Amino acid sequence: MGALHFQQAHLLETAVVTCAVSMKKGFNPPMTAQAWRAHLDTKRDEHLTELVELLGVPSVSTDPAHRSDVRRAATIVADRLHTAGVPDVIVAESDGHPAVIGRWLVDAAQPTIQIYGHYDVQPAEPLELWETDAFTPTVRDGKLYARGSADMKGNLLTAIQGVEAIAATNGGQPPINVTFIFEGEEEIGSPNLRAIVREHRDLLMANAVVSADGGQHGPGVPSQSVALKGLGGCQVNLTTAKSDLHSGMYGATVPNAVQSLVQLAATFHDANGRVTVGGFYDMVKDLTADERAEIAAVPFDEDELKREIGIDELWGEAGWTPRERQWGRPTLDMNGLWGGFQGDGVKTVTPREAHLKITCRLVPDQDPVEVVELIRAHVAAHRPPGATVEVVSLPGSARPFVLDRSNFVHIAVGDVLRDLFGREPYVVRTGGTVPATGIFKEELGIDTATLGWSMPGSGAHAPNEWYRIEDYYLGRIGYAALIDRLRR
Repeated sequence: MGALHFQQAHLLETAVVTCAVSMKKGFNPPMTAQAWRAHLDTKRDEHLTELVELLGVPSVSTDPAHRSDVRRAATIVADRLHTAGVPDVIVAESDGHPAVIGRWLVDAAQPTIQIYGHYDVQPAEPLELWETDAFTPTVRDGKLYARGSADMKGNLLTAIQGVEAIAATNGGQPPINVTFIFEGEEEIGSPNLRAIVREHRDLLMANAVVSADGGQHGPGVPSQSVALKGLGGCQVNLTTAKSDLHSGMYGATVPNAVQSLVQLAATFHDANGRVTVGGFYDMVKDLTADERAEIAAVPFDEDELKREIGIDELWGEAGWTPRERQWGRPTLDMNGLWGGFQGDGVKTVTPREAHLKITCRLVPDQDPVEVVELIRAHVAAHRPPGATVEVVSLPGSARPFVLDRSNFVHIAVGDVLRDLFGREPYVVRTGGTVPATGIFKEELGIDTATLGWSMPGSGAHAPNEWYRIEDYYLGRIGYAALIDRLRR
């Protein structure tokens, strides 16, 4: 922490100057906004320190060893809402990790928005690929490196700080009604969020949701997301003999579980990258000509993508561009395959079991439960001889989400981005999944617009994840501006 603060003076000055230049070019605030902007100006150092402290908590939701850390992060977020002035704050318990819910009702004549985010993070492994410790935030070249910086503790705090600023300069309360829900299980598929939303429905009712879980197209280039993919997953467990066997005595006669599973895995795609599971595409809504044109209008450099990720060739379903596949086509991804001897050296065995984890990114109108059932049928039809195979559904499925573009908050977000950046935002989709969007639609009947600040290539879910400090400062302004714009 000391090293970080030692570097802060120069880096903060650089980030503030950069942010100020971009604001001067793209955003000329009305007089009513000057008060909350001045408030945010005085809080830069304090707000950055808050982010550093939250990033130092390893709130890895998938790892039981970090259960207390997830709880600690929830407490920090709840305390931060209290500090901002939110009068009603609870830590909502579940069968897993809790969610933090806040409610700030000020005027029944004003709209109510719900701000969504998550405080849990992905595991940091492989640790050896990090240049600095994943949970010791470090500043380099104007970026804050830490697990959860881009996804999405930085965005979470910008939302709270933006609401706090406009409330502080508006008689102690925001000009509209604001509710908050920050969950602790997004990175494991939000398995308990639906139950939390049902239990606390009265606290969470709103006209629309604003998700802080997102980003912009690039530095100085705004974007608005209109669609998210769904998610369904399963694990394939394959067994052969009663135990591992001596490969010399049995290797030529007994099925090898690892080899059998590899053969099974090879049946999921054809040579053109198309998923071969029967019925997989039956419910898919293909992209229309207008949608393909809209996607093509967003700049995309295939060679730059290959350089960024370190490969010489892309892969995927034939007949669609890389960006169309990313944003508008379903996928079946193998996330892990293991079995047999994993240690150093040699152990000459014929393994008895092997395992494969699969997740599918889905598009309208695919159903994640139905897709897993199709995979189960495919596995049964392609079971290798001499093997027993089971397919176990994984928790945390989500339906695909498409935003109603007439939603008033989505329109307001677009107006804020035009003011901030001085240009029209690109209309984008994402290959990622935010299960909450479907849950809010189904349980509360409300749509979700997105307003986040992370950048492409920021290493979310990967080693050396980073978040630009200037985007952090800009995000606070963006949220205050959105609340200001929504007042009637």
